[in-house]
Amino acid sequence: MSRDLIKAEDPKPGGLRYLDSHRKHMDKIRILLLDDHALFREGLSRLVESEPDLEMTAHCATLAEAIEILRQKPIDLVLLDYDLGKENGFEFIVRAREIGFAGRFLIVTAGMSDAESVHAVRLGVGGIFPKHSSPVLLAQAIRKVMAGETWLDQSSIQALVGATQRREAADLKKPFTERENQVLQGVFEGLSNKEIGARLHISESSVKAALQQLFQKTGVRTRSQLVRIALEEGIGRKK
Repeated sequence: MSRDLIKAEDPKPGGLRYLDSHRKHMDKIRILLLDDHALFREGLSRLVESEPDLEMTAHCATLAEAIEILRQKPIDLVLLDYDLGKENGFEFIVRAREIGFAGRFLIVTAGMSDAESVHAVRLGVGGIFPKHSSPVLLAQAIRKVMAGETWLDQSSIQALVGATQRREAADLKKPFTERENQVLQGVFEGLSNKEIGARLHISESSVKAALQQLFQKTGVRTRSQLVRIALEEGIGRKK
């Protein structure tokens, strides 16, 4: 009955198919790619379009073009390089937020310094993805960032952990024990309590105890909050 009603209200041939395709379109993650290398943009566009739940809505080479696209088109996530020649990705992130863009950012880069990685996280970037990584992993990273999680490769994790540890020492904040730092490293890598325990050769209950100490010292209640506060505010934040 509902099928007949739809056909009656839409006399044009293919109307029902249009509604179905429109619904599928609405479910896709709409992506803007900002990179100053044309060949890279073309290749990445083909990769994104090969994924059923991803859509390359637009791609461009400059900040001005990207901002104009954000004003005109609905975008869920921006893939951007940090190094844009005379411009850089951080400038774009700030300007995008200024015009009210509420979507997410994933940096796809050939390389960033430790300081740049830390700054990216503090700006609210959802992840840092190396250009030399597998294309399959990029699709996974996009989905993870859109789910509200953080995507970091091993080098970025080490940079961020090192930066927070240096900040801890400089600010004389309440230190984490060696075991707590080891557990925190596992949390950064997205390991479960069981996996962290296996790596450290300790029981899962010991991992949970260390996590509770981390929560208490940082004033948070969840693993995701722990990662965020450790990266943005420094390990061992004093109350």
